[in-house]
Amino acid sequence: MRAAVLHEIGQDKLEVLDDVEATGFGPGKVRIRMRATGLCHSDLSAMNGVLPQPAPLVPGHEGAGEILEVGEDVRTLRPGDRVVVCWLPACGACPACRRGQTELCLSGFMNAGTPNFKRPGGDVFGFAGTGTFTEEVVVDAGCAVPVPDDVPFDIAALIGCGVTTGLGAALNTADVEAGSSVAVIGCGGVGISAIQGARLRGAAEIVAVDPVASRRESALKFGATRAVSPGELPDAKQQATAGEGFDYVFEVVGKSATARTAYEHTRRGGTLVVVGAGAMDDFLQLSMFELFFDEKRILPSMYGGGDVLRSYERTIALWRAGRLDLAGLITHRVPLAEINEALDGMRTGTALRTCIEI
Repeated sequence: MRAAVLHEIGQDKLEVLDDVEATGFGPGKVRIRMRATGLCHSDLSAMNGVLPQPAPLVPGHEGAGEILEVGEDVRTLRPGDRVVVCWLPACGACPACRRGQTELCLSGFMNAGTPNFKRPGGDVFGFAGTGTFTEEVVVDAGCAVPVPDDVPFDIAALIGCGVTTGLGAALNTADVEAGSSVAVIGCGGVGISAIQGARLRGAAEIVAVDPVASRRESALKFGATRAVSPGELPDAKQQATAGEGFDYVFEVVGKSATARTAYEHTRRGGTLVVVGAGAMDDFLQLSMFELFFDEKRILPSMYGGGDVLRSYERTIALWRAGRLDLAGLITHRVPLAEINEALDGMRTGTALRTCIEI
């Protein structure tokens, strides 16, 4: 079967090969025929080593498809079911799950160290234990979440990561209050989803911050009240909040520099939500005095900061009701053979979300 493979961490190009085999099928597993997968910035972060991941690997973790085969003991799925690939499944038994913090369950991360593909030359890993830049993938049954038949594959794929992450950051982690002021730094697919979440919650001011003009224009269509470049953010703070700072600032880049900027533009007593996935050696510096004196809350948001299955259901309900625009997030569609052109579009910021149609 075909799959896009990264041979070594640090390479910026994938090779689309037809000699890859999905492995590991057995009890508790399912085989999925991928139909659509989105490009997420985390895929680039895995490719360049920001996010630790063994190689060679098949990137991709935001996907949807249909069940081809179910292993022994799988009772909740059957061939033909339409599913979203969930890269962070909850085991339901660990301390985090028992506390209701299923987004902190580590069972899914354990899968990242087990190869789920192979080639004639040896084993190949799937990013985050999945690997959706492929025609077929074998994953734990918990990684395959059924969705209704009226949800198109491309829409379902977005729900698998970017939309759940951004929307959940606003609705779950920040719990944005009606009438509040919000700034979102980084307006790709995840940032736009955070903007939509703030709009759904009734935020009065939503300032989108991004260096790419086309992304700023898109942010206005999705609910931002104004859109500025990073250099214009101080003026926007002055105009929107009389210089006090925003009630909520979402950092959706994953860099300490932008997190520091986000902190400085959050009002005293306000909330900084860290959504971007950054490097292990990139440290955010804050003084002990400002932490005490400003009383700003710093809230990391992992995969939307809430129960993933409930978040999927809520997203579908909002999409069906016309209150959440998911189709508009998809600005480009390409076949798997053009994956490298799509990656370049993500690097330059010309695409919000690219759908790889498989």
